[in-house]
Amino acid sequence: MIAALGMYDMPATAQANDRFWNLTRSALGFGPERLTRDRDMWDVWTHPDLVLAQTCGMPYRTKLQGQVQLVGTPDYGLPDCPPGHYCSVFVARRTDQRDLSELIDGVFGYNESLSQSGWAAPITHLAGQNLKPETLLETGGHANSAHAVANGQADVASLDALTWTLLQEHTKLGEQLREVARTPPTPTLPYITAPGRDPDRIAHAVRSAIKDLSDHDRRLLHLKVLTQIPAEKYLSVPNPPSPEAIVATN
Repeated sequence: MIAALGMYDMPATAQANDRFWNLTRSALGFGPERLTRDRDMWDVWTHPDLVLAQTCGMPYRTKLQGQVQLVGTPDYGLPDCPPGHYCSVFVARRTDQRDLSELIDGVFGYNESLSQSGWAAPITHLAGQNLKPETLLETGGHANSAHAVANGQADVASLDALTWTLLQEHTKLGEQLREVARTPPTPTLPYITAPGRDPDRIAHAVRSAIKDLSDHDRRLLHLKVLTQIPAEKYLSVPNPPSPEAIVATN
């Protein structure tokens, strides 16, 4: 059996994620003793023995739908977002006061092309303003994108709103970067399980674990409740052009 909570796992939150999983496992009555942190996320998401993992909306609607089951969607209480939703935050250096239309003419840092918050949401938002990135830099992670902006490799980047909050709370990036704009909300990163599992039973265990978390861990992880967002809402989110298509039109 395998379980992973790697989407918001960083040094400051790792132990809280371990305690969250231990509470979930206890309520469930089975599961691996430890979270997996040393495997490719696609291997985790598609593992036939997957008990619980968190994926992103874009991988779910483009590749995982039909291969996994939705367990539920965590609500992080993000500002200006409905329960179970999040948004993307465009960030730039504090010393760079250009607006989004000017920044996007420079280098746009994004984590990967199958990221809802790092690619799909910002590209869709920009297209609605008749904008598109001039030059792309794939970084491999939201924190990497933030660092790329801070050190001058990129002019602007799009970060998951919760990741941006965690970076402000636990790193100095909040002092180096400023928020430029936010995208409209979309359903946040869902918990999933393998096809042979009982998603309702796992959802019940997750709800129990959230309730039993200490106040400190709940604040650290920003976990409020587990919501239920139907697959149709994830599948209805638009897919933007690929990075290759964007580059080809520049």
